[in-house]
Amino acid sequence: MSAKANEGVSLRHVIVVGGTPAEWAALSDEQWVARLSELGKVTDHVAASWLTIRPFGPDSGRAPASPREHVATIGGCLVVAQSEADGRTRLASAVAALQAAGEPITEASIGAALNAPAEADADLVVVVGAKHRMPPSLVWELAYSELVFVDTSWQHFGPGHLDEAIVSYTHRHRRFGGID
Repeated sequence: MSAKANEGVSLRHVIVVGGTPAEWAALSDEQWVARLSELGKVTDHVAASWLTIRPFGPDSGRAPASPREHVATIGGCLVVAQSEADGRTRLASAVAALQAAGEPITEASIGAALNAPAEADADLVVVVGAKHRMPPSLVWELAYSELVFVDTSWQHFGPGHLDEAIVSYTHRHRRFGGID
């Protein structure tokens, strides 16, 4: 872990987006435990409370795989791998669940439902893959998060890549839509 990654970082929630559902399903439980542990250590080191991992998007032209969701607590960081690969489906499901529960449909309630179990919007979204493609698994999260692209494959993505993305994030000046 780079010493630079912990200087002045204010991260609560990090999302990593990479791989397809088929690539996820190909990982054994032991591989998932190792991956969650490695990535969770990086986010815990910068005092992030949540790390959410999602596939980049659905497999094109293939029957959808059904990878299980994985959860781990690494230090003070809750790490959750959520397998839904279509952001539109996640958004529609969140709205339907709120409606069924009789909850008001507001920006805050939708955001809370989509971020759960995290209690905050993502500060940083790390996209594994080429910079010219946006992940269809994210709809809501792209609005207020900083994006860092890591040009590597899901199979090769590891803690060093996440550390570099966090270091890149620390060097940015977030304007939240402002133009100064």
